[in-house]
Order: sequence, then C-alpha cells, then structure tokens
Amino acid sequence: MDNCYKIESIAQLHELIGAEKPKHPLITLVDLTEINPTVSTNDLHIFTDFYTISLKEGNTCKNKYGRQYYDFQEGSLTFVAPRQELYIDEDNSEVKGNTGWILCFHSDLIDKSVLSKKMNQYTFFSYASTEALHLSDQEKAKITSLANDVQDEFCRNMDVYSTDLIISYIELLLNHCKRFYGRQFITRAKVNKEVIVKFDALLKHCFESDNLEKVGLPTVKFLAQEMGYSPNYLSDLLKKETGKNTQEHIYMYLMDKAKRLLMETDKPVQQIAAELGFEYPQHFSKLFKTKTGMSPMAFRN
Repeated sequence: MDNCYKIESIAQLHELIGAEKPKHPLITLVDLTEINPTVSTNDLHIFTDFYTISLKEGNTCKNKYGRQYYDFQEGSLTFVAPRQELYIDEDNSEVKGNTGWILCFHSDLIDKSVLSKKMNQYTFFSYASTEALHLSDQEKAKITSLANDVQDEFCRNMDVYSTDLIISYIELLLNHCKRFYGRQFITRAKVNKEVIVKFDALLKHCFESDNLEKVGLPTVKFLAQEMGYSPNYLSDLLKKETGKNTQEHIYMYLMDKAKRLLMETDKPVQQIAAELGFEYPQHFSKLFKTKTGMSPMAFRN
C-alpha cells in the first residue's frame, strides 16, 4: 500500500487533513466541509490510535453504504477502533461531496476510566462500513448535539473536572448509538429473518458434511465471511433475532449432532470427538459436560 499512513496523535491527524491546530491533544471534532487534505486521498489507507466516529450526509453516502428501502436517509454513522484501517477510496467520497463531522478520541483519553473497560460492549466499532448506522433526522440531531457537547467541554479551559465530563459525554453518545442500532435491527426485522434462514442452512450444511474431522468446527469468522457480514455484526443480528449469538448457535448444532451420535451409534467417544472436529477428545468431553451437565458416556447410558 503506497498511500498508507500511521497516525499516532491528534496533531498528526490535523496536519494530514489540513485542519488548524487541535484544541485538545487527545480528542477532536472535525467538520467534514473544512477538510483540505495535504496528501492525495486516492486509495488512502489510514491506521490510527484513536476511536473514530463519523457522521456523513449526502448522496454519495447513500450510494456508498448501499442503503435499503427500510433505512433512514438522513445520515450514516460509521465507527473505527484503534489500529483498524480507515480506508478512503479513489472517488474521494469520504472527503468531498458530504457534510458531517468526525469525532476522534485517543485511547489514552479513556485508558484509566470505567469507560475503557466497557468499550468491548460497543461492538459496532468492529462493524464493516457497509453495516453503518443509518439515522433519522431526530437521531442525527441527538447524536450531533452530544458531539457538540463533547467539543464544548474539550474547548474550555481545562480543570479537574474536564476529563471526567468529556468521557461522560462520550459514553452517553455511545449509549445512544447502541440504542439506535437496536432500532435499526428492529426496522430490518423482515430482511433479518431471511438472514437467519440462510445462516441456519449454512450451519446445517457445515455439520451435515463429512469435513468436520478434516477442517474442524466452523468458526464465527468463517460463518460471517460466508454470510457477507463482519463477525460482530452477524453475532449482534443473531442475538437480537434469536437470543443466541453466532458462537452459541455453533454450540447448539454441535450438541445436537453429538447427542445423535451418542444415542444412535455405538462409536467410542474418542471417534465421535474426532468426527466432530476435535483434535483432543477431552476437549469435546469437557465442552459436552459444560453444555449438558453430564459426560458423553453418562448421557449415552
């Protein structure tokens, strides 16, 4: 990748996008209309040490994220975690033709806070850009208002309360994003049910094939790739629709097949474990007991 940049500080980011010096060393809110990149944005690959939340509006936004009829059209939120790739394609649609803003905060800002321990709850930071959050006017206004509250606080003269208040506003913003993603899963219920049918068919095919012994159990990553989703998005979608995430579905199918083999055949437990993709029989026995409350032999007997 020729056009690749590793950005470690907010100051570096401002220099790259042609913005004035930042008001705070660990957080910034940038207006997209004021971006004037100092480098070519064709096929630009950026890796940062920040959490990035981007609100984009405009027609290119609609096309880029492939919205469906059931999505709102007023704006899209995308999320990027530290050390993930922020890619800007050659049509410059991330830079030109859209209005909106980008909120970036360095992981050091929240490092010693309670929020740092909760960041893994905000799984949308690992969603693909095609799994963006599409906002209504009311939702967009709420998110933008919270982003402005963050900016108002970090632009003030710093005092002993400043960092705590900045982090509190960020957490409130993220919690609203979590709520709005929940709404999006609901409005996509019809389409999501079709996804569930395809997912069940895929998982059934995996467990009915004779390849488990050779390739091992299907992984969350493999199933997500086959379905065309990011792992976290697929798991969250399944959780909303079925009450079980991807890994729980894998275990459910695994236990069903294991029980059938134990009841309907006289194969040794070691052979059954191997056929189910386990390299070590004791790993199968331990998982079986965890899920059913009894050992494979006790279940068979």
